[in-house]
Amino acid sequence: MSDYELRASIIDGKALARTHRGMAAKRAADLQAEYGKRPGLAVVLVGDDPASRVYVRSKARACENVGLASFQHTLPADTTEAELLELIADLNASEDVHGILVQLPLPDGLNEAAVIESISPQKDVDGFHPYNMGRLVAGSPVLVPCTPLGIIELIKSTGINIEGKDAVVVGRSNIVGKPAAILLLQQNATVSICHSRTARLHEKVRAADIVVASVGKAGFVRGDWIKEGAVVIDVGINRTEDNRLTGDVDFEGAAKRAAFITPVPGGVGPMTIAMLMCNTVRAAERIIRGTAENAGAGV
Repeated sequence: MSDYELRASIIDGKALARTHRGMAAKRAADLQAEYGKRPGLAVVLVGDDPASRVYVRSKARACENVGLASFQHTLPADTTEAELLELIADLNASEDVHGILVQLPLPDGLNEAAVIESISPQKDVDGFHPYNMGRLVAGSPVLVPCTPLGIIELIKSTGINIEGKDAVVVGRSNIVGKPAAILLLQQNATVSICHSRTARLHEKVRAADIVVASVGKAGFVRGDWIKEGAVVIDVGINRTEDNRLTGDVDFEGAAKRAAFITPVPGGVGPMTIAMLMCNTVRAAERIIRGTAENAGAGV
């Protein structure tokens, strides 16, 4: 056993994801038993990006595992924006679909912002719609982006108290960095959002009790940047020249100093999909129970 394995505890994202999928499955079964409705997730893939196809297949398997209905729509790369928006409008209106996910990135020529905004906020299980992002910022979230939600659960699984900790998020994307920072703030951490152009980045990372790395560059966060006893969450998935997957953090170096660290693969990735299942069930609960209450009230 190497030295780095002796120091840091590895946060098992696969095991934690199984736990959350089990809870989602129980809630989905309860919903079906009470209302006769099975939560349904529609995934839309435009084009033939190989990585996107892999993600879509993994989401379909997760739906089957949790007991959700899965609706897959695969469109050619030359699909027009009008055609895509028409499909989303149909999914918004469908009583069988409670969650809609459009796999990103989209092919050139399609406006991602317009597509995201066309999804009903009630069915926006990615949590990217401006309404849901606004609710998150305001402190009253409904559907939260899946990866940041998974990050918080991974940190909590270590048993540390997030409140009062200094946290650094390396990466400022709307998908991970910004919402992760907001969620950490809501847990009463003191948060800095950094990025590849941050001056003296290594000093800021070295002062952090919690480090979330999501910058999209293999090994960008060096091991000697990590504070002794820190929690390190590595969101990056980068493929090396020899076809290995690696994260944004120098794993072996960081694990010599960290108390807890996520592996790549097997850390954040499984939790992202588990949180997607939880969001779909949450959306279904709100839609189905809201419809039933309105029907009972004669609305």
